[in-house]
Amino acid sequence: MEITFLGTGVAIPQRNRVQSGVLVRLEEKPLLIDCGSGVLSRFPEAGVSHTEVDTVLLSHLHLDHVADLLPLIKANWLRGSTSMKVYGPEGTEEWFSKVLDAYEYLQEEVDVDVIELSPGKEFTPDGFDCEISCMAAAHSVPTLAYRVTGEDGEFVYSGDTEPSREIMGLAADADLLIHECSFPSGMKVTNHTTPGTLAGLLEESGIEIGSICLTHFYPEMQGHEKETVNRLKRYFEGEVILAEDLMKLEL
Repeated sequence: MEITFLGTGVAIPQRNRVQSGVLVRLEEKPLLIDCGSGVLSRFPEAGVSHTEVDTVLLSHLHLDHVADLLPLIKANWLRGSTSMKVYGPEGTEEWFSKVLDAYEYLQEEVDVDVIELSPGKEFTPDGFDCEISCMAAAHSVPTLAYRVTGEDGEFVYSGDTEPSREIMGLAADADLLIHECSFPSGMKVTNHTTPGTLAGLLEESGIEIGSICLTHFYPEMQGHEKETVNRLKRYFEGEVILAEDLMKLEL
């Protein structure tokens, strides 16, 4: 299983970071998790054809996680690939219908199947040899964290969230936890995570995880990289990784 971070940033532009998107290759078939602005342009840089992607998981519907979904669907259509399955939380079907309604010329050209998921749902997307389960995250809109279990390993993607006991439970015994870390320790924030708040929950939960990879960095995180890793290492024995655009991890 190969994981490529196409985008590790947020809605505020930053050099070398586009918005959220993670590409997972399972037995040669790619699964895309989130598709924020700039993610589509990362495909050539990652050495992957966008037309290979026919399945997308959305954690939630904020623009920095969904803005490039319709551009991806259009780009695939322009290259003869018209089918897409989109999984997401409550409200995904209505949101996508409204977006597509604005582009009448595409409506009869593409076949997009939107599947809404409830927390606790377990499923296997068509064409994949993996199991996926989801859990509600703690964010300002309905948001899902995902656990993906394949032949080579398993990981959890938190989506946008405050530190959550439910997500820690979802991540128990996983090889990798990909967790948002939007702001540095000491900032008072809601709906998001800091190294300090995540470290506290790791200490409280005592769960076993192979590695943690932090992503979804606001500009305020610049210059706090070393202290972020050191803060988490006080409570976590495994490797702590700070994601960068186009970084690859193998499970």
